Amino acid sequence: MDLALMLLVAGGAFLAGGMNAMAGGGTFFSFPALLVAGVPPVMANATNTVGLCPASLVSAWAYRREALRHGRWALLLIVVSLIGGIVGGLLLLATSNAAFSKLIPWLLLIATALFAFSGQISRGLARLRQRLGRGAAAAPGGPGGALFQLAVAIYGGFFGAGMGILTLAALSIQGFDDIQEINALKNLTSGINYAVSSATFIIAGAISWPHALVMLVTAMAGGWAGASLARRLPALWLRRLVVAVGSGLTLIYFIKIYF
Repeated sequence: MDLALMLLVAGGAFLAGGMNAMAGGGTFFSFPALLVAGVPPVMANATNTVGLCPASLVSAWAYRREALRHGRWALLLIVVSLIGGIVGGLLLLATSNAAFSKLIPWLLLIATALFAFSGQISRGLARLRQRLGRGAAAAPGGPGGALFQLAVAIYGGFFGAGMGILTLAALSIQGFDDIQEINALKNLTSGINYAVSSATFIIAGAISWPHALVMLVTAMAGGWAGASLARRLPALWLRRLVVAVGSGLTLIYFIKIYF
């Protein structure tokens, strides 16, 4: 890389680490930077996953107190994220660059819509539980939620962009209503997912190491800064930020790929 491209990748990774810690969607700062630097799409996604992995783990550690309030559920999420990360990573390695590119805006659209309307969906599910005689006061999480999160984890292993938004949506729909705890569990699952997916990509030799090494340092700095900032932001701001990031990036990628 020349200096300009190195700075572009480094800056994209810093913003990605910060955004992933705060609201998700950070991959869309770092992934396009890798494409501009000349890395092929599938390799760019694998490299992006490895580059952001330590930042995601740093963010999870910064939020450890909030995540551990749901000890058994957090443990289940770790197991689900391990399985999903492996499956998703293997799916990515078996996908062509062309097919992979066309999926990006659709996956983002689904994730953003789920989070934007997660409150209405959660209330609808609560009413359904009442009609089925299960009551609305059950604790968040459960077998259905674990299966939902497994699907999210597979998606995350396949394509990290939007995984944070989709995880936030999944947790909100399951009945979690504290945005800081949701963010903590999201950082926990993302960190595990990134770690196991990274191992899969490294073993397969799908990484551009010069780019990944640049990202490792700057993404960790961004992840720590983002997690620190997110804990001080009002819940409403975080929710609006998630929807704004998801909507903007969905529009950008639809225009880029289909027009």
